[in-house]
Amino acid sequence: MGQWSQFLEPYKQAVDELKIKLKGIRSQYDLEDVHTPVEFVTGRVKPLASIYDKTLEKGIPFEPSEELAKELPDIAGLRLMCQFVDDIETVVETLRNRNDLEVIEERNYIENKKPSGYRSYHMIIKYPVQTIHGEKTILAEIQIRTLAMNFWASIEHSLNYKYESELPEEISLRLKSAAEAAFRLDEEMSLIRDEIQDAQQYFSAFKETATRRYGNKKRKGDLKR
Repeated sequence: MGQWSQFLEPYKQAVDELKIKLKGIRSQYDLEDVHTPVEFVTGRVKPLASIYDKTLEKGIPFEPSEELAKELPDIAGLRLMCQFVDDIETVVETLRNRNDLEVIEERNYIENKKPSGYRSYHMIIKYPVQTIHGEKTILAEIQIRTLAMNFWASIEHSLNYKYESELPEEISLRLKSAAEAAFRLDEEMSLIRDEIQDAQQYFSAFKETATRRYGNKKRKGDLKR
C-alpha cells in the first residue's frame, strides 16, 4: 500500500489545488456582480477498487507505473456544475485560456451524446504538481455539465454499479427517456435564462436587505436591554 500512497499523493494534491482554483472562477464572477457560469465544483481521486477494474478492462498490470498513469487519465477527476447549457462553453473557453494547465483532449458528449443518453463535456488536462522531489506533471479529467445532466449521470452510475453495467432493458429505456427529459429541461431553462437571472438577482438583493434589517432590529433590541 505504501507504493500506492506515494503514487496517488500527487493526484490528491492536484485535486485539492484545482478545486480551489476552479472555485476561484465563481468567486471572480461574483466580484464582478455578473452571472457566474460555475455553480459548484467537486473533485476526487479514483479509489483503488475502481483503478483495479479499469486495469482489468484495459489489460494492464494493477501496479503503480507510467503506463497506468498514461492509460488512466481520470485518476484525478474534477466536476464543474453549471446552471445553463450555454455556461458550459464559457467554462470550456476559460479553461483553454489558462496558463496553469494544458488541455490535451476534449470530448463533447453534449453534442454527441453516448448511446445511454449520457451528456457531459470532458477535458483531459496536464497539470504540474510541485513536490519535494521536484515538479511532476500528471493527467486529470475535468467534466463540465449542467445540474440536470449531473443528476441523471449520478443515477445512471448507481444503477450501473448495482447491475454491474448490465442494465435490464426496461430500466435502460427509461434512463434514455429520462436523459432526453433532462436535456429538454435544460433547453427550456435556457429559453427563459434572462428571466431566471433577473429573479435570482432580485432574490439575492432582497435577502441581503432582509438580513441587514434583521441585524439592525437585533442590535436595537440589545440596546434596550
